[in-house]
Amino acid sequence: MASHIHPTDRPTKPGHLEKATLEGKNKVMGFWLFLGAETVLFACLFGTYLALRNSTMGGPTTQELYDLKLVGLATFFLLTSSLTSVLAMNAMNRLNVRAMQFWLGVTVLLGLAFLILEIYEFVHYVHEGHTFTSSAFGSSFYALVGTHGAHVTFGICWIIGLMIQTARRGLTYEMAPKLFLSSLYWHFIDVVWVFIFTLVYLLGKVG
Repeated sequence: MASHIHPTDRPTKPGHLEKATLEGKNKVMGFWLFLGAETVLFACLFGTYLALRNSTMGGPTTQELYDLKLVGLATFFLLTSSLTSVLAMNAMNRLNVRAMQFWLGVTVLLGLAFLILEIYEFVHYVHEGHTFTSSAFGSSFYALVGTHGAHVTFGICWIIGLMIQTARRGLTYEMAPKLFLSSLYWHFIDVVWVFIFTLVYLLGKVG
């Protein structure tokens, strides 16, 4: 029975470890509510951007700025990291801690590659005169894409922290829900990026 499992116990049977305890189930449910609030936040940022994207104040337009090759490569890195996160959770549920740590490490590296490209993109835009204060378009763009980048940064730090904890304490019923929620969070920011890629970059490039 789940109620007889102590959080610090190490699982001995494969399965959905994140829901093996009542505490784990409650954490998952609560996190879905948190993601609902995050969805509202990003919906507001998307709405603001779409309303202001043509307010360039004589500065560069979306067609002139966006480089789909660069953004496409960043998208590839981030979406691939979603796959490696799935592989990490599959390894966790199979009690293969070494494989889980490996795939989490790959996820972090892909996330870092995405952030490096995003920072490079921002620096390029600043040199082109597209800054946070240059226009309403600039403010709404950096608010949306920058907020997403901040979420990616937090996700990377979270995963690294959990990897360190797992290396020290091992895989326990207490750690499993935390690892699962970090993966769920990572998938969420990947889904948000798909919308950013479509509504910001693709729509901006085609006009």
